[in-house]
Amino acid sequence: MKKVSLLTLVVILVSSLLAGCGSTPSSSSAASDVKDPDTITIAWLPNNAAEDSKSTRDEIDKIIAKATGKKVEDKLTTDYAITVEALASGNAQLAYLGGESYVEAHTKNNKVVPLVVNSGDSGTLKDALYYSRMLVKKGNEDQYKSGADFTLDNIVGKRFSFVSTSSTSGFKVPSSAIVSYFSKQDKWKNLKADNLLQGGTDKFFSQVIFGGSHQLSLVNVLTDKADIAAVDDIDVASYVDLTQGKDNMPGAVYTVKKDAVDPFSKLADSQYVVIKSIPVMNGPIAVNTGALSQKTIDAMTKALTSDETTKDPVIFIPKDSKAKGFFNQPQSFLTTDDAWYQPIRDLSK
Repeated sequence: MKKVSLLTLVVILVSSLLAGCGSTPSSSSAASDVKDPDTITIAWLPNNAAEDSKSTRDEIDKIIAKATGKKVEDKLTTDYAITVEALASGNAQLAYLGGESYVEAHTKNNKVVPLVVNSGDSGTLKDALYYSRMLVKKGNEDQYKSGADFTLDNIVGKRFSFVSTSSTSGFKVPSSAIVSYFSKQDKWKNLKADNLLQGGTDKFFSQVIFGGSHQLSLVNVLTDKADIAAVDDIDVASYVDLTQGKDNMPGAVYTVKKDAVDPFSKLADSQYVVIKSIPVMNGPIAVNTGALSQKTIDAMTKALTSDETTKDPVIFIPKDSKAKGFFNQPQSFLTTDDAWYQPIRDLSK
């Protein structure tokens, strides 16, 4: 397979943010002929199914219900594959996904397309990013340094925690970065992402575990079940404080809050350090255009991208608020298209 260098990956990811903002999603003119179900179901990945984010989920449900005149219900999942399959099959008509899980759903059913995506703080797609990071428990970080800088050299033979093979920032991006880095070495010139799925004495890692969510992947490294964990920033931000360094950059130290809820309720004051950080485009709220009419899709798009929604503090959480959700002020929802996620597909080439 063609290797994508980390520098090339970042350039592609950031460059792609300039494209794709535009028309209302529709994979087919036949969308207007689709008979809507009585209830619209939204599927949520395990990371977004926690009780402390219920208020944001409920608020999105209310906006969609008001716009469409239909009942809206949530499908909270415990596995990425369940969320992807629910959307692709039409059992759920909407889902909030990461880039990789979106690509998987679209591959299964090309009628699955982005409905909206949250912008960056600029209010545009130029900075519509979050971060895929590799973390270690505080006190172990010097093992992954060469001089003053952090390096991946010493991750070989370690115990590694990914999130899910369907996770963009919890598997796709970090595994691609690892392959890109080590395949330049003769010993690992044939290394592929599939070689990182299992550990063993003759494998790249001594042990590989999958947390199932970003929260649980972080727990794995904080409880010494893993030496290194792949964890994004957005899904654990409400449980931790930045206590040293620059946010999301190598060397940044984070501390679990004293009042953190499960799965961190017994890990207050535990700390971790970022040793690698890679920007990733935001994931979409995706729609199965074969399961909803174009009229309904248009109504949802108009409502979600409205000024009223942008100013809704339950969806876009104010910076000084203690509320927990998925999006923050001054972000907003924008439209984009399938092509915007091509860089995620390119990681597999």
